[in-house]
Amino acid sequence: MNSVFHPLTLVTFFPLLGVVILLFLKNEQKSAARWTALITSLITFAISIAVLAQFNAEDPYLQMVVKVPWIKVAGWTIYYYLGVDGLSILLLLLTTLLTPIAILSTWRSIDERVRDFMIFFLLLEIGMVGVFLAQDLFLFYVFWEFTLVPMYFLIGVWGGANRIYAAVKFFLYTMAGSVLMLLAILWLGIEMGTFEVPELIAMNSIPADLQIWLFLAFAAAFAIKVPMWPLHSWLPDAHVEAPTAGSVILAGVLLKMGTYGFLRFNLALFPEASVKLAWLMALLGVIGIIYGAMVSYAQTDIKKLVAYSSVSHLGFVMLGLFALNTLGIQGAILQMVNHGLSTGALFLAVGFLYERRHTRDMDQFGGLWKVMPVFAAMTIVVALSSMGLPGLNGFIGEFNILLGAWGSGQEGALGSVMYAAFAALGVILAAVYLLLMIQKLFLGPLNKEENRVLKDLTLREILIMVPILILIFWIGLYPTPFFNLIGPSVDNLVQYIQGAAVAVIP
Repeated sequence: MNSVFHPLTLVTFFPLLGVVILLFLKNEQKSAARWTALITSLITFAISIAVLAQFNAEDPYLQMVVKVPWIKVAGWTIYYYLGVDGLSILLLLLTTLLTPIAILSTWRSIDERVRDFMIFFLLLEIGMVGVFLAQDLFLFYVFWEFTLVPMYFLIGVWGGANRIYAAVKFFLYTMAGSVLMLLAILWLGIEMGTFEVPELIAMNSIPADLQIWLFLAFAAAFAIKVPMWPLHSWLPDAHVEAPTAGSVILAGVLLKMGTYGFLRFNLALFPEASVKLAWLMALLGVIGIIYGAMVSYAQTDIKKLVAYSSVSHLGFVMLGLFALNTLGIQGAILQMVNHGLSTGALFLAVGFLYERRHTRDMDQFGGLWKVMPVFAAMTIVVALSSMGLPGLNGFIGEFNILLGAWGSGQEGALGSVMYAAFAALGVILAAVYLLLMIQKLFLGPLNKEENRVLKDLTLREILIMVPILILIFWIGLYPTPFFNLIGPSVDNLVQYIQGAAVAVIP
């Protein structure tokens, strides 16, 4: 198949067509810019559904591969190499779903330089999709770094009062970790003779002592992006200052680039190092769970509360990944999707409220159920899903992660039980701060005049939330199709890691 019209090329670069059209529009053509970006993102989502239709869930290996020489220099060949498997298919779909939802949320909130905003947003989608599909380390690094630029401008131009500080902090943190990853990529390419990820995995010849250093170099970039404790301090600033659409895509997709990096590269390329360092990564994940939940409880700014909750929820993902078993990794992948849906929807809800009241202080609300019943009902469902209520999506992912952590054998049977026990405490703490948020926003007397005149959600805002709510119930009540998509690839990865574990742990 022609690489230009290959499904994975189309889903990655189709937003570029929208960017080209936007470049020919004038700044005054705000409506045209909005519709161009929305239609482009919807078509991209449709292409991703076509990719899903061609995806064979029983095949654990890369599918729909496109591989052509890209850069030839001094005897080296770097490939334009894309592929999709069970580890990336759900994240591809999550990215292409949340992008049009986030764009639609800007219809009233972004009114300055609309064309430029949409250009950066579509460019960001290209980078994010590329990260999840790239199978050449050099190509992956290009997409990884490329996402920094549009996100930097989305925060720095359309953000809040401290937007420049937040944008620069976001850029510098991510760039610092990426430099170490670049050095590791260069070492792999030069010493192993290829940048192709499947080839490197097949070789399985990286010395065990060097795997530790390479693991840590990659982990530096991915841990900052997740973000893991204690490398998380850029996240609340970025979320608070970013426009609503930026926060949705940052929480929904960009943070998953970090957890996906651990899954795709650290576990697969450095299996022996992954086994040796699993206890440390799981421990940092558990600390993040407890720390993120406790700091969320202390917040009065709704957006900061949701931002810190991401540190807690993604701690669960890290715990599941480094359980190094099928239950844990499957739960972690599904929880990446769950967090993208639930936290993305919470940021949308915060944005809807801020547009009406221009404050995010929870103490300024109360009794909103009486004047905004639709908004209240939808937000409460999303909050309940975020805290892991059975029947909603968050429960399925967290339950599998806890089962995986319990059976991981980290630091012996007692150690694995302790990991699971402290992580379960994070579930309880999540209920505490989310129920407190619900109480302050929706319950109690409606005793502030500014809140009495608030309008409930418009049809556009309801349509934004409905697809997310459908998925929240679907995953919570019938997760089998999602597990079927990721299962064979996870099983294949776990078998590979267990082979390394035999060498590490006699």
